[in-house]
Amino acid sequence: MATLIRTLTDHSDDVNCCAFSSSCLATCSLDKTIRVYSLNDFTELPYSPLKGHTYAVHCCCFSPSGHTLASCSTDGATIVWDTHDGQMLVVLGQPSGSPVRVCRFSPDSTYLVSGAADGSIVLWNMHSMKFYRSGNVKDGSLVACAFSPGGDFFVTGSSCGDLTMWDDKMRCLCNEKAHDLGVTCCDISSHPVSDGEHASGCFQMASCGQDNKIKVWFILFVGFSGGELRYKYTLSGHSAPVLACAFSYDGQLLVSGSVDKCVIIYETNTGNILHTLSQHTRYVTTCAFAPCRLLLATGSMDKTVHIWQLDNKKPCAGNAIESDSEMRTAENWSEEDVSAWLCAQGFAELVGLFKANDIDGKELLNLTRESLNNELKIESLGLCSKILQKIEELRMKTVPVSAVVPDEFLCPITRELMKDPVIAADGYSYEKEAMENWIGSKRRSSPMTNLPLSSLVLTPNRTLKMAISRWLETQQKCGDTTSF
Repeated sequence: MATLIRTLTDHSDDVNCCAFSSSCLATCSLDKTIRVYSLNDFTELPYSPLKGHTYAVHCCCFSPSGHTLASCSTDGATIVWDTHDGQMLVVLGQPSGSPVRVCRFSPDSTYLVSGAADGSIVLWNMHSMKFYRSGNVKDGSLVACAFSPGGDFFVTGSSCGDLTMWDDKMRCLCNEKAHDLGVTCCDISSHPVSDGEHASGCFQMASCGQDNKIKVWFILFVGFSGGELRYKYTLSGHSAPVLACAFSYDGQLLVSGSVDKCVIIYETNTGNILHTLSQHTRYVTTCAFAPCRLLLATGSMDKTVHIWQLDNKKPCAGNAIESDSEMRTAENWSEEDVSAWLCAQGFAELVGLFKANDIDGKELLNLTRESLNNELKIESLGLCSKILQKIEELRMKTVPVSAVVPDEFLCPITRELMKDPVIAADGYSYEKEAMENWIGSKRRSSPMTNLPLSSLVLTPNRTLKMAISRWLETQQKCGDTTSF
């Protein structure tokens, strides 16, 4: 079972990355800050937030000892911080000045890798805090990096879809086309495995990409003569691009986060889905397991970080909302599930009130403005409106497995069932609010084709709206849904 135990809401913009040490959790964001929390009670440390970057912070990671923390940014810099007092130890400028997308410490803390949007990779010596070696991927931006447990090699992933294996002298050991539409993340398990041919020196690696897939590989380092990436299997649990993946400390679990707003936890040995967590309301951009304990952090473009406690038991069909992808209908939620949902939506102060009134999933979906005012005594019009808006969003997302929504009814931007579809100049239909937000953020290109829009006029698609309404009526008559 996976239990949501805390939601962190301190960032004011998209959360891009989260990372654990043995005692702390670090998160970074488009808001240019890094925040550091104690694992004892998830309170923010006195020196947090860390402010030093002038643009969005894309990645953060702890050194293996936890004594230092690295962060990298669009500003072209990787900053190393002292985790005892939050002091800035050094600013490492990417030689090309390109935005830095990823940074990783080697297992012995000797090196720090920084990878940039122009495909450049720099290996920094952490003893001298100076430049050591550099290289470049063939094409695309460098967006992912993972070190082997022994530090003999590391793997990078690029936006053109390649995985490249390097040694500590920056020699390219092998290169593999992994994801057609681009790699987004990769991670190497700390536990050696057998690939049937090699008794030692073989590890499992996971990569994920814009093709909606997670691929698991055997990775073998054979010294100066090179290395090998050998494909093992593909996991296809997500319905949209997968943005993050990570192994648990014991290598038994693999977690992933996606544009479909879901977090999926797999059993590594079998590839079976153990949990599907669907509390985030926007793209899940990052996920990380804590060292030496079954604690999971997930971050999202909804500006929140969820902290989950996992146990060693495999989920059963009747577990909480996050336990199984077939239990996504909110009608089946328990009071505890409703409490977790309230925390995830920023209504933690209402948990006691809802528990006192025995509000389970079915009751939640039936709440109205009158019941909020008269029964729960919530008098604030603004708060009532926010609660009802979130409940309506929940109704729209409450689609059981048996009722698969036709793809043409989903907004290409939000991947949610459209309520007010409009046609843009590119000929595609979008949810009106989502497209207005897209244009309002000064984007002038098509979300689907990336080509310039000839006009910003949005025309109501009444035919599609009627088709969606008829489909919803059919589902309700068939008993396939409680509410959409």
